[in-house]
Amino acid sequence: MSRYSQTPIITSIQDQKRRYANVKYPQISLDSQDIYVYTTQGDRYDSLALVFYKDSSLWWIINRANPNQDSASLYPAVGAQIRIPSPYRLSTILAQYDSLNKII
Repeated sequence: MSRYSQTPIITSIQDQKRRYANVKYPQISLDSQDIYVYTTQGDRYDSLALVFYKDSSLWWIINRANPNQDSASLYPAVGAQIRIPSPYRLSTILAQYDSLNKII
C-alpha cells in the first residue's frame, strides 16, 4: 500500500492540477501503556506499525509520537529509544485524525 493512499487529493480551480491536500496530524500524548523500543538497523516506521498495529499505513502515529526523530524520514535513528503508542489507543488517535482532516 502506498504511504499516500489515505491522503486526500484536491484539484486547483486556477490550473486544474491535482495535488495532495495538506494533512493535519493530532498531537499524541504520553500514556502509561505506551511501548518503548530501541531501534536497530533497518527499522522503519511502517514496518514497526505493521508489527505493533498490524497495519503499515499507520506509520505516521509512531513518527508523530517521536518528535525528537527526523519526521521527514521513514527511518528512526539506529539505537534510538522510540515510543510506540499503545494499540489500545488507535481508535482515539484515528478519530482525532479524522476530525482534523474532516473525513466522514
